Amino acid sequence: MEERIILGIDPGTTIMGFGLIKVVGKRMQFLQLNELDLKKYDDHYLKLKLIFERTIELIDTHNPDEIAIEAPFFGKNVQSMLKLGRAQGVAMAAGLSREIPITEYLPKKIKMAITGNGNASKEQVAKMLQSLLGIKTLPKNLDATDGLAAAVCHFYNSGRVKVGKSYSGWASFVKQNPDKVGTKK
Repeated sequence: MEERIILGIDPGTTIMGFGLIKVVGKRMQFLQLNELDLKKYDDHYLKLKLIFERTIELIDTHNPDEIAIEAPFFGKNVQSMLKLGRAQGVAMAAGLSREIPITEYLPKKIKMAITGNGNASKEQVAKMLQSLLGIKTLPKNLDATDGLAAAVCHFYNSGRVKVGKSYSGWASFVKQNPDKVGTKK
């Protein structure tokens, strides 16, 4: 029977949430959910380094076959958007450095996959995950359940036509994003 592990990440520069599920055949098993709390650090570059290191540590510990990551949503605050994009980028770089395929999902798509409602609250998503995966107690902050939700969304979308962007390595990323890669002159 086919087994695979999916790491889901909700990137953030204040809190990075993550969750892991194991897929056996067509069934999901809850492995872990947690968060990396970055509130106590003022240095943005240190936060990025810690996100990268924690992601590498998760990869090396759990050997995920795939990574699902929540894509930044477009807000009004450009600075927040930039910081979120950087946090997502370093988490993706960690996965790409270990040759793990990555798929991005928009927050609405994740909420839709879990609850059937693209505008569901964090609490609704958390409660549905608790029910689906038999999680005894939910964490105080729901960033961890958002990371887990990305993994579950990926499970539900496996085998279907990909709607999110996915990358299997640096070459794949470069090929799909020529505008984001500079050339030396």
